[in-house]
Amino acid sequence: MKILSRTEELLLISIWKLQKNAYAVTIREELKTMTGQIWAFGGLFVSLERLAKKGLVESSLSDPTPERGGRSKRIYRLTGNGLDELIKIRKLQESIWEQVPKLTHEKLS
Repeated sequence: MKILSRTEELLLISIWKLQKNAYAVTIREELKTMTGQIWAFGGLFVSLERLAKKGLVESSLSDPTPERGGRSKRIYRLTGNGLDELIKIRKLQESIWEQVPKLTHEKLS
């Protein structure tokens, strides 16, 4: 079983949360909100392309924005397989954390 990387997981979560508003800028903003880190666009696009090759996301171009010279945005969405993988990783993490004793500094002594 191939497990999603943390980056792949965070990208899928971001796309799922943003739904029809999931394009590079909003995905990057969502990732920053979730992690407190600034994500480079280059790394973001490499990871999105990898997810697309795995069949976990797909994308399409939106209509151009209404302002003069408006551009289309590449909108990302989860495929059925992408949603399945996100559900699987959530169940796995919940199962793992259920087996971990409460985390406290007292256990370090």
